[in-house]
Amino acid sequence: MELKGTDFQIKVWKEVSKIPYGKTKSYKQIAEAIGNPKSYRAVANACAANPFPLQIPCHRVIRSDGKLGGYSFKGGIEKKRHILKDEQT
Repeated sequence: MELKGTDFQIKVWKEVSKIPYGKTKSYKQIAEAIGNPKSYRAVANACAANPFPLQIPCHRVIRSDGKLGGYSFKGGIEKKRHILKDEQT
């Protein structure tokens, strides 16, 4: 799988790929982990541009307040909710 995107997007996708099955991290936590603590909105945009949503689990990235945020893959937010629920069981 060859990632094509900006340097920032690739950093985000690689960091998101580290989130274990059944776990979540916030957009802010991802931003901090890649050394750009104020770039949480840009992290969300990078997740939305994810070219491999089944391999790079951007559905595991949520808002800091625990809400789901967006999900650009087919099915939208309901699909994200469903996937996360399945991973919790």
